[in-house]
Amino acid sequence: MRVTFTVNGREESAEDVWEGESLLYVLRERLGLPGSKNACEQGECGSCTVYLDGVPVCSCLVAAGQAEGRRVRTVEGLADGGRLDPVQEAFVECGAVQCGFCTPGLIVQAHDLIERVERPSDAEIREALAGNLCRCTGYEKILDAVRLAAARKAAQ
Repeated sequence: MRVTFTVNGREESAEDVWEGESLLYVLRERLGLPGSKNACEQGECGSCTVYLDGVPVCSCLVAAGQAEGRRVRTVEGLADGGRLDPVQEAFVECGAVQCGFCTPGLIVQAHDLIERVERPSDAEIREALAGNLCRCTGYEKILDAVRLAAARKAAQ
């Protein structure tokens, strides 16, 4: 089947998509958007988190056909041309990026939180990121990055 949807503001199509193919696979392998990571393929780690019609989802759990006619925004789509999104910048500045495998999902989830809650508490940050697993950072630098991004957004 052919699947057509909007990805990061551009209409895209994928040909010969089979019934069980995930949105994650289409994004990475067919559309050349490797930001979302393929880790668990079970929706447990959050590494593949993208926005689907403005709602964060694990793209490994979304059948590609479910994206037909919808809007997808990936971690690549958060940046504005060559300028990183403030959440992306904060992750770099705070050293919240180590191996980088979990980072795209964490950034999308943190971005969503900051869009919804101007100054999230530590408990709100932890709750929002609960579905994203990281084996490298110990999470403290991730929390620092979300706090920094939220503070900068609130100051604008």
